[in-house]
Amino acid sequence: MSIEIYVSTDIETGGPIPGPNSMLSFGSAAFTLEHGLVGTYSANLQELPGSVIDPVTKREFWDKNPEAWAACRKDPQDPMAAMTTYVAWLNNLPGKPVFVGYPATFDFMFVYWYIVNFGLKSPFSFSALDIKSYVMAVLKSDFRESTKRNMPKRWFSKARHTHIALEDAREQGELFMNILREHTCNAHGR
Repeated sequence: MSIEIYVSTDIETGGPIPGPNSMLSFGSAAFTLEHGLVGTYSANLQELPGSVIDPVTKREFWDKNPEAWAACRKDPQDPMAAMTTYVAWLNNLPGKPVFVGYPATFDFMFVYWYIVNFGLKSPFSFSALDIKSYVMAVLKSDFRESTKRNMPKRWFSKARHTHIALEDAREQGELFMNILREHTCNAHGR
């Protein structure tokens, strides 16, 4: 039986939906329960032909995060080439990749769309693990109450949320692994 590799993924975009808006940058940090961080992948992407930067996204996010904007526009790659390399990286991980996101619905939507749009097969299949939903189950709380401000401080790493895709993927991956380790130990009486 293949072990699960938890691939914490964060993206930065030009707007709310793939296609009309481009994924500008993405980063993935792969973790196992036993070994912790086992690998990373990141890429800045050229914008899709005909896509636009959503004016609300620009005003409400990018104008307030100029360092992150500069980071995601440095050396952008052809999206098809980047996704092909990414899928190969995922397929070479030492186990079955599980997409992990916060929020998974947004990040997975873009990553999955890009993989399929460029004629590739998703190593994640059709599913993703949402950290907030997992927290809801672990804390036995309502979904809307399962926010970072209500999570135990011991779950968080010292990493700062920078809106740079790979840095944020590592940060949220460490958060998820801390929750998973604690929950797994408690569930097995360790």
